[in-house]
Amino acid sequence: MKLGFVSDSLGGMSFQDMMDQAARMGVQGVEVNTCGWSTAPHCKLDELLGNPQAQKAFQDEFERRGLEIISFNANGNPLHPTDPKQGQDLAKTIRLAGEMGVKTVCTMSGLPAGSAQDRMPNWVVSSWPPETQEILRYQWEEKLIPFWQETAALAQQEGVEKIALELHGNQCVYNVPSLRKLRDAVGPVIGANLDPSHLFWMGADPLVAAETLGEAVYHVHAKDTFLNAPVQATTSLLENGSLMDIPARSWSYITLGFGHGEEWWRQFCYRLKMGGYDGWLSIEHEDVLLNSLEGLEKSVVLLQGVMPSAPADFKPQDI
Repeated sequence: MKLGFVSDSLGGMSFQDMMDQAARMGVQGVEVNTCGWSTAPHCKLDELLGNPQAQKAFQDEFERRGLEIISFNANGNPLHPTDPKQGQDLAKTIRLAGEMGVKTVCTMSGLPAGSAQDRMPNWVVSSWPPETQEILRYQWEEKLIPFWQETAALAQQEGVEKIALELHGNQCVYNVPSLRKLRDAVGPVIGANLDPSHLFWMGADPLVAAETLGEAVYHVHAKDTFLNAPVQATTSLLENGSLMDIPARSWSYITLGFGHGEEWWRQFCYRLKMGGYDGWLSIEHEDVLLNSLEGLEKSVVLLQGVMPSAPADFKPQDI
């Protein structure tokens, strides 16, 4: 496996400073945010697209530090009913990846409105009342699957081999069954960006998910979640309080090791290997209580201590 981080983890730094920190910490690459819910402070999508000179200058900053571009990250809602720019910028990101030889694009499945008359995204989390089933039919059959069939065709045209969808709440694809459902409908260009932090707060088990998804794991975000049991006992894990008010929330994103210890992360890496994954672990630091650089440093040290990096070489002796 290889270790890197999402560029927005150090979003307050300049591009040069962020890259220098990556080299100093000894990671092997950086996943670059391009658009969507990120202001993309380190990547000017429109300036890079179709501009070989700008692309070379951008790539040179990685190469002279011995770093790789892990992937481009276009996280957002590409199926937002009133904000088409998010879907358009995903398409731009795929075209830029093709031009620069980046084989993986990370994004989210998107969440449409609940009907053609609605103007806000609608996330269905139960099977009742009955209208939920009509919402799901509309979202999947009329919006989600056609959009991703078209997007998959664009990826194939541009030479992008993997679209890694983050299993995230408020998206149509948020767990193992929904990822498999879209993958079956669209094809193997669709896979999972497995981020355990979201599965934690939705009540799933990332260890089982890692092994179960197997070859459908295309990317991994290393992010942890703090489960605040005393608050959860009265509010459940259905949490809509401020992300900045950690004590009042039933769950919060947290620095690696502060929510789940080193032993858990060792098991996570091993389960990924058991499922056949040997790719990138890309740290996404979103802890609002710790300094971003300090939190990222601690996360890097933890994963460097538990992740397998050399190829397996054991075989039984001939006796």
